Amino acid sequence: MGKVIASSVRKGNVLDLDGRLAVVMHAENIHPGKGTPVTHLELRRIADGVKVVERYRTTDQVERAYLDEREYNYLYEDEMGYNFMQPESFDQITVSKEVLGDQAQWLQEGMTCSVSLHEGNPISIELPARVTLEIVEAEPVVKGQTASSSYKTAKLSNGAKVMVPSHIGAGTRVVVMTEDGSYVERAKD
Repeated sequence: MGKVIASSVRKGNVLDLDGRLAVVMHAENIHPGKGTPVTHLELRRIADGVKVVERYRTTDQVERAYLDEREYNYLYEDEMGYNFMQPESFDQITVSKEVLGDQAQWLQEGMTCSVSLHEGNPISIELPARVTLEIVEAEPVVKGQTASSSYKTAKLSNGAKVMVPSHIGAGTRVVVMTEDGSYVERAKD
């Protein structure tokens, strides 16, 4: 355990809230025009899964729990959750659906993820920043739209919907940010 300033807390960090561990689901630093800057944290307590919202001044000290972080490769999903394998030791773990939450849609077979363990239990998972997926459905191009400013909805091979530039059509592979599901660029492969 160690103290860090609230403004340095990021999504996926684990904090100790009065003896109870909680995973940061969303962290936002707010700098109002007047007044004190604050850090707004949405957390999920590990023990019972309850969501908690905390606000700290950006200079406040918070207790950060240090965990055992290891690289795991994603294997498959079953009724228990998502199964991962440690590439060196071939140890397998199952990460519950609650731990992954809506990030699960970006999982791809063989993907290397960083899993944080506390006393051998998976607490949080960090996916690669970007994934490459194929567009299976896209709205048709409307003539007269400029390529620089207009976006349209497209459905990816994993079922997620993303906003892409109007010139991109079905069958195109695109790079998407796993944190917020935003389009980055056309894949270069």
